[in-house]
Amino acid sequence: MKAKTLVVALVVALLAGGGGYAAYRLGMNRGMHMAGPADSTQTTARPQRAGDVDPGTGKKVLYWHDPMVPGQRFDKPGKSPFMDMQLVPVYEGGASQEGAVAIDPRVQQNLGIRTAEVRPVALTTGIEVVGSVAYNERDVAVVQARVNGYVERLLVRAPLDPVRKGQALAELYAPDWVAAQEEYLSVKRMPGGGLEGLLDAARQRMRLAGMTEDQIRLVESSGKVHARLVVTAPLGGVISELNAREGMTVMSGAPLFRINGLGTVWVNAEVPESQASFVRPGVAVEARAVALTGTALKGRVNALLPDVNPTTRTLKARIELPNPGNRLVPGMFVTVSFAPESRQEVLSVPTEAVIRTGTRSVVIVAQGEGKFSVVDVEVGMESNGQSEVRKGLQAGQKVVVSGQFLLDSEANLRGSTARMSEMPGAPATPAAPASKGGQTNHRGTGTVTEIDAAKGHVQLDHGAIPSMSWPAMQMGFAVSDKAVLARLKKGDKVEFEVRGKPNPQGDYVIEKIAPAGNKP
Repeated sequence: MKAKTLVVALVVALLAGGGGYAAYRLGMNRGMHMAGPADSTQTTARPQRAGDVDPGTGKKVLYWHDPMVPGQRFDKPGKSPFMDMQLVPVYEGGASQEGAVAIDPRVQQNLGIRTAEVRPVALTTGIEVVGSVAYNERDVAVVQARVNGYVERLLVRAPLDPVRKGQALAELYAPDWVAAQEEYLSVKRMPGGGLEGLLDAARQRMRLAGMTEDQIRLVESSGKVHARLVVTAPLGGVISELNAREGMTVMSGAPLFRINGLGTVWVNAEVPESQASFVRPGVAVEARAVALTGTALKGRVNALLPDVNPTTRTLKARIELPNPGNRLVPGMFVTVSFAPESRQEVLSVPTEAVIRTGTRSVVIVAQGEGKFSVVDVEVGMESNGQSEVRKGLQAGQKVVVSGQFLLDSEANLRGSTARMSEMPGAPATPAAPASKGGQTNHRGTGTVTEIDAAKGHVQLDHGAIPSMSWPAMQMGFAVSDKAVLARLKKGDKVEFEVRGKPNPQGDYVIEKIAPAGNKP
């Protein structure tokens, strides 16, 4: 009886175990069947990697990066290890291509980027410079003593006195003349003929003493000795040098007076070295002076002097002008306009679009779709705010004329042009504003989305910060002064200043924050 009971119990246990196992197998089979192909795909799908084509854009992904730390690249998407944000993909043919940068249209508007079209223009070489009046050194006379003697009477007593042609300047007593004239008169009084040879010899002696033909004829006609010499002005002008005084002894050949004519004057115009190639002898000019209000004097360039002022880097253009009424005097300033020379149409761009580095000239060309590239150009003449472009551009292209230094968040030429010419995908390090007290802060505006006053943490939805190359995004910040968070609430519009570098914990720190309208 006991044995029969034991056999029945074993059979029941086996049946129970087999049924449970069968039920387990049935449940597993049903569960796997319900999961279907979707679960199978999920377990076998490969994560997106660099080099894959983004199904949303149809573009090939080169890599992912954090826009605030562009130097670090990642081969798959995910959350940034530096910020509370997702990594951003960089596509083939995007901003990473060599020689180009891409700027979001909204950022372009904030930076005030303006463009102008490259077009053919008929430029002229009109130049206006300042010059100073000087004596015409070709209209000068020097009056000398022609005999040893004494100044008995001085008729012009001060420098810069005006004189007329033929006006008496001084009266000299010449003892050497007395003997020569007495000899001539003695021969002339001698009786008899055949004295022409002696008379000619006596006349020659008077000439050697310094007497002029007029003075010799005066002695012959009057029969008297004239021991005094009257010095006259050979031309009209002013006495620029006076070396004679009454009672002084003078030697033969000593300069007594220097006379400068004022019928014409020279104007020495200061022409910039860069424009000297457009000024040549014979070019017509028009001059205006304050002393001659409403009067324009016509003249021509006589010479371009081969001398450069090392301080002003200018050359002197010598211009001869008429001087009506002798009103232009040395030292006056005049404005000189060189007659414009007509030119054929040449490609030109606004002068403000050309960036000169010292070794080359470049412009930033807008390529469309927010892309910009740096192009080397050869610049020619400049006129009326336009610069001739001889090489590097074509008609119809658009160049940036405003905001070119901010295209890469760099306020200096070297950083802007160098980084935009780097290899594809090379990271760029933007320039920061000026530092104060060894710390650099950057200004921004945004909206408060979360506040944790206890931890001194705030989350902002802020706009672009060009000085840090940050796009508009939502991110969290540590606040150096927790007390200011008590005055803020969620949804407030704020202005803030953030340090240029994160703290040791990897958080960017806000130094100042205040509601918009109150300077932080």
